[in-house]
Amino acid sequence: MSKSKSPLSSHVIDTALGTPARGLAVRLDVLEPSGDWKSVAHSTTNEDGRVPDLMQEGSLEARTYRLTFETGAYHAQSGRPCFYPRVEVIFSVDDPAAHYHVPLLLSPFGYSTYRGS
Repeated sequence: MSKSKSPLSSHVIDTALGTPARGLAVRLDVLEPSGDWKSVAHSTTNEDGRVPDLMQEGSLEARTYRLTFETGAYHAQSGRPCFYPRVEVIFSVDDPAAHYHVPLLLSPFGYSTYRGS
């Protein structure tokens, strides 16, 4: 039995600690034509800070999506302060057949993201 490949994944690195951000809640929403956001998936980063399978193969559409990372709760687990309690990354999918990887580099007082491979 072959395992299907998810069209969307993420990886969160805690740059302040130099380690994967384990146990960080992530939610995926899609923008509806009405302008409202609809939640379509949620997960938690694994031991390697990854969310490898947010969507089933073939379920990605050419639309606007939002990944929400619950960074405040993640930092609170280790007693660290946090300036950004939530990080929202909004991105557009133009090729539903492609793989989209959205990494997040995170510290208590900053973050960075990009389209990965």
